Amino acid sequence: MVSVDEGDLIRQAYAKMPGLTFEDAMRRSDRWLDLLKLPRTSDQTRMPEYLWDLVHWNEEAIVADAIQMTDRPRAPMDCRCEIIAEQDVIVSPKAKLSPGCVLDASKGPIVIDDGASIGANSVLQGPVYVGRYSSVSPLSYIHSGTSIGPMCKVGGEVAASIFLGYSNKTHEGFVGHSYIGQWVNVGAGTTTSNLKNTYGPIKMRIGAKEIETDRRFLGAMIGDHTKLAIGTRLMTGSYIGFCSLLAGSDLPPRFIPSFTFWTDAGAQPYKLDKARDMMKQMYSRRGRSWDEEDEAQLKLATESAKQVETL
Repeated sequence: MVSVDEGDLIRQAYAKMPGLTFEDAMRRSDRWLDLLKLPRTSDQTRMPEYLWDLVHWNEEAIVADAIQMTDRPRAPMDCRCEIIAEQDVIVSPKAKLSPGCVLDASKGPIVIDDGASIGANSVLQGPVYVGRYSSVSPLSYIHSGTSIGPMCKVGGEVAASIFLGYSNKTHEGFVGHSYIGQWVNVGAGTTTSNLKNTYGPIKMRIGAKEIETDRRFLGAMIGDHTKLAIGTRLMTGSYIGFCSLLAGSDLPPRFIPSFTFWTDAGAQPYKLDKARDMMKQMYSRRGRSWDEEDEAQLKLATESAKQVETL
């Protein structure tokens, strides 16, 4: 229950929130920083500067969340799997564990949520979270620090990465230290580089701005509704915006703006009508229809994309 003092803080902060813009967030305006005055409901609550902060914090966040799951069932003893540190393996009774999979929680918890399925002979090394109705393909290797959101299909090798809901990376290929938005499709054989050959700190370009991340491991930040063709190779510290399509055979640039259609012929604008049609088609594959909220999100993404180009 929120105390009187906390309630006053909430009201004061929310009074300053109407009209918050993308520019407020990117430039850390006073109105944006007022959000820090909201009461914190957990020890993990903190304000990220950039998406890669979430990737960096994810391993400890999974641990903190799992500690609170005292009422969740532990791993079933009768499955035909190899389970290490079973006291830290939390598996929903509605999840499916295929024969031969290995759940290794010796270095952190593993949480497998309702309706999720783990393919035969896959290896999960905690801390790892697999969301509701998501599937891990057979023979996959999911390293520590990985969170897979609801209704995703993930396979191959994944390390220290975050997948939001409804995204697919079903086939072989390595994704490491990356942030994958919603409704993203990662083509077969796609691979991210997450470590420079010099082993030095990685820079991330956003618009015309190059940012020192102070990270030695950092893969790609990929926006919602983006599609990557088979065999795509992403360089260390790549940024790909909202609703872009990469279908070239060469190495893509490290910065791909939102609504970009990139091929061997170069980058061209991805027309809004075509982008909307593609989104609707993907929704229909998951039994979801396009609504006013989706249209509002598309409008906001379009406006935000213009502002990124001016940073």
